[in-house]
Amino acid sequence: MNGVRTHIVLFLLLLSALVSTAQGFSLPEGKKFEKLKFQLINNLIIVPIEVNGTELSFLLDSGVGTPILFNISERDSVQINNVSEITIKGFGDDVPIKALVSRENAFRIKSIVNPRQRLFVVMDKSVNFSTSLGIPVHGIIGYDLFRDFVVDINYTSQTIRLYDPGKYVYRKGRKYEALPLYINAKKAYVNSGLSLKNGEEFPVRLLLDTGSSDALWLFESDTINVPDKHYDDFLGRGLNGNIYGKRTKVDALTIGRFTLSDAKAAFPDKESFRELKNLTDRNGSIGGAVLKRFNVIFDYSKNRITLRKNSNFGKPFQYNLSGLDLQHDGIRYIAESISDSRGVVHDAKKEFGNVQILFEEQTRLSVVPEIVVSAIRAGSPAHEAGLKEGDVILAVNGKKVHRYKLQDILEMVNEREGKRVKLLIERYNSDLIFSFVLKNMLK
Repeated sequence: MNGVRTHIVLFLLLLSALVSTAQGFSLPEGKKFEKLKFQLINNLIIVPIEVNGTELSFLLDSGVGTPILFNISERDSVQINNVSEITIKGFGDDVPIKALVSRENAFRIKSIVNPRQRLFVVMDKSVNFSTSLGIPVHGIIGYDLFRDFVVDINYTSQTIRLYDPGKYVYRKGRKYEALPLYINAKKAYVNSGLSLKNGEEFPVRLLLDTGSSDALWLFESDTINVPDKHYDDFLGRGLNGNIYGKRTKVDALTIGRFTLSDAKAAFPDKESFRELKNLTDRNGSIGGAVLKRFNVIFDYSKNRITLRKNSNFGKPFQYNLSGLDLQHDGIRYIAESISDSRGVVHDAKKEFGNVQILFEEQTRLSVVPEIVVSAIRAGSPAHEAGLKEGDVILAVNGKKVHRYKLQDILEMVNEREGKRVKLLIERYNSDLIFSFVLKNMLK
């Protein structure tokens, strides 16, 4: 998908020095691995996990230590145990947020169990990534799974195998590249090569962050400077607020023997991580837009990562060519005829958050998610065309958006450079049409 902009940035550092009583995740006796399907939404891995008997959706985030719950409503009815209060710091421009720490929670992933899992609970209602992803997401989980298993992620089949480290047998062959993995403070790093200009490459150490949908983040330093071609951009939202920076690309990113040319990159503003310390141990991070180009095997027990490039490897990086950020924001009612020329009533297609009412077998009144413009980049094609934050998107190039998932809509408005996009929007109860041509700001 070209131009998908739902950057969900989930770096979480300095969470707490609390002593954990968790005994860890384990497979049943004699079982070598568990296989599960995941949803890949905007380069992010979403997995189902039971918490104290309630099935919830978690983002698999190698950049997070202790699991975190948020966006929990009364409808979810999840019980949490042994609660006390803590403070969480992370990327973002807001102050650290208050949260709860809960112990002795039962986690289950199919046959895998952990009866004594510690977790954090964020009660701030503004921390809600579901609106940007288009599906319910209740929390994030990372280190505890990577610590207890060899984690084999197949991005093309959207499956994960969690292996007992003692029973895992490595595959052999020239297609596999094994690299040292450096574990520090519950986070994994890999040494890479970076070329900013003139083909000169220098070494960098990068955090491996499956919880970031972006490609490459870099921190400015004496050796790493922002390339001349760049533009100011909204990079995403972390637990502590919005993250801004400069969007650009680098000549090449080299990981082992694999080289990605013209790799998409961003330099977050220093203000976004003013609360964080110990950033001198790395030069930046690698996110899902790079990782999805490989099938990846994380082995924390042997300090090893294995890469095999997949069918995504040669695809171009995706940019926000329109300048629009979109999200779900409440619901709207629509009425549609559902009869064909023979008077046959067709079954309604089930969609996210969809509720349907039939009138005289001729009209369907549906309750569907409302898609709104959540942000616009200054100077972008959409901004220059006159679109505004809060505009409700009704149709893209004649296609009614309620028939599509959020990620499909983002693809429509960012399909390719030079394409003309026509939007039907609602503003103050009036329908308006805007048209613009998609543009790559880095050319």
